[in-house]
Amino acid sequence: DARRVEALRERLGAIGDIERILARVALRSARPRDLTQLRASLVAVPAVHATLAGVDSPLITAVGERIETHEETVTLLERAIAEEPAAFLRDGNVIASGYDAELDELRRIATHTDQFLLELEQRERERSGIGTLKLGYNRVQGYFIEIPRKDAERAPKEYVRRQTVKSAERFITPELKSFEDRVLGARERALAREKDLYDEILTRLIERLAALQRTATALAELDALGALAERAGALQWCEPRLTDEPVIQISAGRHPVVERFTAEAFVPNDLGLDATRRMLIITGPNMGGKSTYMRQTAIIVILAHIGSCVPAEHALIGPIDRIFTRIGAADDLAGGRSTFMVEMTEAANILNNAGQRSLILMDEIGRGTSTYDGLSLAWAMARYIGTQLKSFTLFATHYFELTRLAEESRAARM
Repeated sequence: DARRVEALRERLGAIGDIERILARVALRSARPRDLTQLRASLVAVPAVHATLAGVDSPLITAVGERIETHEETVTLLERAIAEEPAAFLRDGNVIASGYDAELDELRRIATHTDQFLLELEQRERERSGIGTLKLGYNRVQGYFIEIPRKDAERAPKEYVRRQTVKSAERFITPELKSFEDRVLGARERALAREKDLYDEILTRLIERLAALQRTATALAELDALGALAERAGALQWCEPRLTDEPVIQISAGRHPVVERFTAEAFVPNDLGLDATRRMLIITGPNMGGKSTYMRQTAIIVILAHIGSCVPAEHALIGPIDRIFTRIGAADDLAGGRSTFMVEMTEAANILNNAGQRSLILMDEIGRGTSTYDGLSLAWAMARYIGTQLKSFTLFATHYFELTRLAEESRAARM
């Protein structure tokens, strides 16, 4: 059902990386915007549930049953975290207004100072009868009442002289001192209160972490299944047949990545491996498609084994326990290994661990040394795989002499 798949992917698009956010929550390193992303994601979960209703699939049903709505967590985050919080807790304005009365009061004190000072200045002018009285502030003296020197003698008796400047006297009153203490400490106390509240929220989320992680895992599985279903429909992939017989039969197989990004039309390829033919020797010029052919086989086998459709017209896949690869050429300078050493180490791992149910991809083995030595190594490895390991093998090489292996072993083919 393409429409249902599209609807599901649209609903999932509103959900962020919950697993990563929960990992940060567990470490108590989640930032405020992580929690807003978590909130938005959990708000979108009911829509995902509604999309899954009526789906006739045991797997989808089982995944859907593990997805909880977490209404209490959503309520907590909606009440506690601001709609658009600051990026960092230290910047403040992370906790929503109305969540904590003490924090709201501290914010009110810190942000409504101008109105209080204007009212106090007007009140003191009227009380003292000094029209030139004004309120001021500096970082050294804090808040003060400034009166010109010619009017300083008229200052009320409760005024306490704080500073004398060239043309004025500066005073402080008990009311202004109390206000100063509250204002200057309000922001620091507000930030400290926000930190305490934020830590409390993280603690409450950690208490619900196991259930949230189950939901996150189920949503991730659903997202992966939806992506595979969408690609299968859009790119015309087929449903592979799985069998207990040792076989890999692929008709018109394609490499999904190369097909997507190549400018020319992709040329599909067939592949046939079974109990009587377990190895293919692949030769051809550079840029001829040998590596692409090998890699697309591995991709198709993996997709089939995870239950996905595959990029081919038909596919019959038997049991594969492991996939071994020796593709590309690179040294390991940090480990003190040359290109040839890396190549031989990886080849040795394959020869020591592959079995009859394994798939081996060997690409131009032996090119890290001289032609004669490389040919000898490639021949010995190919013959050992074909006669002893009997793994399904795609063996790409520029050594045309290896084609004579087909004369020695009926399990090897060109």
